[in-house]
Amino acid sequence: MLKVLIALSLAAGSWAAMSTGHATPLRASAPAAKTVMHVYKSATCGCCKAWVQKMEAAGFEVRVTDLGEDALQAEKTKRGVGDDLASCHTAIVNGYVVEGHVPAEDINRLLKEKPAIVGIAAPGMPAGSPGMEMPNGAKDSYNVVAFTKAGKTTVFARH
Repeated sequence: MLKVLIALSLAAGSWAAMSTGHATPLRASAPAAKTVMHVYKSATCGCCKAWVQKMEAAGFEVRVTDLGEDALQAEKTKRGVGDDLASCHTAIVNGYVVEGHVPAEDINRLLKEKPAIVGIAAPGMPAGSPGMEMPNGAKDSYNVVAFTKAGKTTVFARH
């Protein structure tokens, strides 16, 4: 009888602790799934590889498709990336286009805010942007721009 009372007392204490948030769960929850990013790039582009590594380090699950120059340009055109927005690689994440060396924090902001746009771009290849770090530490000032299907652009972030 004493064993039963002790067991009931322990169980009651556990339920009370759980209801106040002070109990440790009996099993760990499954880790959250990583956000998948699909990157289209040239197989020989070193800065693209460096950017992919930065995105993986930021927690994205990156899937890469290496394309020839014509196929890469066709992918950009298909995604609404005009010459004024273009860079060396194009990524798709949760339906948004991410063109070029966009920092992970801007992508995370995009995914959190979910604006009604096609995507964001860091046009060109700004020195000091993710994947474009310079040995001497030089950094260009650059904008990440949001763009719509109609081609309208606005500044999304300044770096």
